[in-house]
Amino acid sequence: MIRTIINGFCMAIADSVPGMSGGTVALIMGFYNDFVGGTHDIFYERGKKRKNAFEYLIKLGIGWIVGMILSVLIITHSFESSVYVVSSLFIGFIVASIPMLIKEEKKSFVPCVGGYIALGVGIVFVILITMLNKHSFSSGVSMNNITWGSGILIFVGAVASTSAMFLPGISGSTILLIMGLYLPVMAAGRELLKFHLSYLPGMIIFAAGIVVGALFIVKIIEICMAKFRVVTMFFILGLMIGSIYSIIMGPTTLTDPKPPITFGTFNWIAFGIGVALIFLLQFLGNKKNHK
Repeated sequence: MIRTIINGFCMAIADSVPGMSGGTVALIMGFYNDFVGGTHDIFYERGKKRKNAFEYLIKLGIGWIVGMILSVLIITHSFESSVYVVSSLFIGFIVASIPMLIKEEKKSFVPCVGGYIALGVGIVFVILITMLNKHSFSSGVSMNNITWGSGILIFVGAVASTSAMFLPGISGSTILLIMGLYLPVMAAGRELLKFHLSYLPGMIIFAAGIVVGALFIVKIIEICMAKFRVVTMFFILGLMIGSIYSIIMGPTTLTDPKPPITFGTFNWIAFGIGVALIFLLQFLGNKKNHK
């Protein structure tokens, strides 16, 4: 139970920061199949399978909630004020995760035309969204004054980010970031913890999007991994590579715009910490698998 709670905690920390995927953490730490399988069984199975999945996800959820609360209270304060340091940390997460993903799925990364096309599509997909959206890192969406338009955007953002959370590749927070929802959602979560109930309707819409996203993505993942695993893994790899560009360009779209990350503003210490944390997660996952 303690290990499962810790797993959930690590997932939440990853899910809360752009550039890092909770699915990647689950894959590296060796509980990805349990996570996706449990979610699938909750929605699509009955009897003992559903009961076991419910018990597992409750334990995982306890750790996830604790980790997310800590992230909400800390990250939103440090994000804009230390954007180059935090972004360098995120890039470290991704750069270290890419070779580990390839290692974990080495049987899937076989040379093929379809795989290379999927890789390119994944990269271009993230880059295009980043270029087209002018409100990345923005706090322009009001979570305490919901309109029909903002409500739809929040719901769609929750569905998309939850879908990404289940994929060991692209970050759900990166999706929110690209859609201009990351800071508003994190800030709303912080305000809700202070019992500012005007943010409750927006967070309920977001929660509904999470449920709908999970409901559909687990079935899609099951089909894609079973029938198109090679292409799917190349696409995931492309999403990871493309998200580096999104983070590099992020400072240009802050509320107070700053230049993109350069070698001069890149923080190598934060980058090294990000790489080290990923290697630590892999070590813990390998130790668990060995036992």
